[in-house]
Amino acid sequence: MWSHHEVAVMTKKKKIFVTGISTDVGKTVAAAIITEALQADYWKPVQAGDLDDGDAHKVERLVSNSRTKIHPNSYGLQTPMSPHAAAEIDGTEIDLKKIKEPETKNHLVIEGAGGLLVPLNDQETVFDLLTKDHKVVVVSRHYLGSINHSLLTIQYLEQKGFDVSIIFSGDEHPSTEGIILKMTGADVIGRIDDEPYIDEMVVKEYAQRFKKKLEAL
Repeated sequence: MWSHHEVAVMTKKKKIFVTGISTDVGKTVAAAIITEALQADYWKPVQAGDLDDGDAHKVERLVSNSRTKIHPNSYGLQTPMSPHAAAEIDGTEIDLKKIKEPETKNHLVIEGAGGLLVPLNDQETVFDLLTKDHKVVVVSRHYLGSINHSLLTIQYLEQKGFDVSIIFSGDEHPSTEGIILKMTGADVIGRIDDEPYIDEMVVKEYAQRFKKKLEAL
């Protein structure tokens, strides 16, 4: 039998927003792992470029549980650029009122576009997609300048009252990671190594590894 605590944990629906400190830091793989670990639904509100093989397609290929539902993008833009610029090229403008979170009885993983302050239009950024019931996972990868990008992202979120967790992506870099943790106090879910390839078995392995931490969010 389940304990009352376990039932409470299982029934409380999580909404986890995945953002990165920059582009190409491993956000989509992290989102796939979180989706698999929680058997959650997945939603990418704004996809810019790669419409035939966007992040939602990649996540769909990488998760193997039967419960996950992939929800359609609210905006699919043709050009791989900042969404505000891609929308302009497409002759449209992103309207946040038209970005409606999908209704689901399941947990929901939401993947942002690029970094937190990437513009969606002239006034609003990816940050404006966040709501108070979102837990935020920041994907951080070491490169020259990544400490600055990590601290700016995490401290901004913390100042706005969000609980922030980190997934490190790529080879371990103790001095970079140590200072980020000391200066933010963010919790670490784990690390995604630079794998020779990523497939559903690799994702499943990481999902098992991160499951407990993700369930505790």
